[in-house]
Amino acid sequence: MEKTTSRRLADRKSAKFQKNITKRGSVPETTVKKGNDYPVGPIVLGFFIFVVIGSYNQDSDKRRDGLN
Repeated sequence: MEKTTSRRLADRKSAKFQKNITKRGSVPETTVKKGNDYPVGPIVLGFFIFVVIGSYNQDSDKRRDGLN
C-alpha cells in the first residue's frame, strides 16, 4: 500500500523550505555578547602576577650567566 502526500501538505513543506533558503546568510554580525566580562577577576590576576614575580629565583639567573 503506497502512501501519497496531499498537495496541501506538500505545498506547506515546500513553502517552509523556500523561506529557509531566502533567510540563508542573514545572521547577526556577532553572536557573542559584548561587554567587559573577563574570565578571571582582578584579585585572582593580581595573585597570579604576585606568585610569578615572587617565584623568580635570582640564584638561577646567576647560574645562567656563569657567576657561580
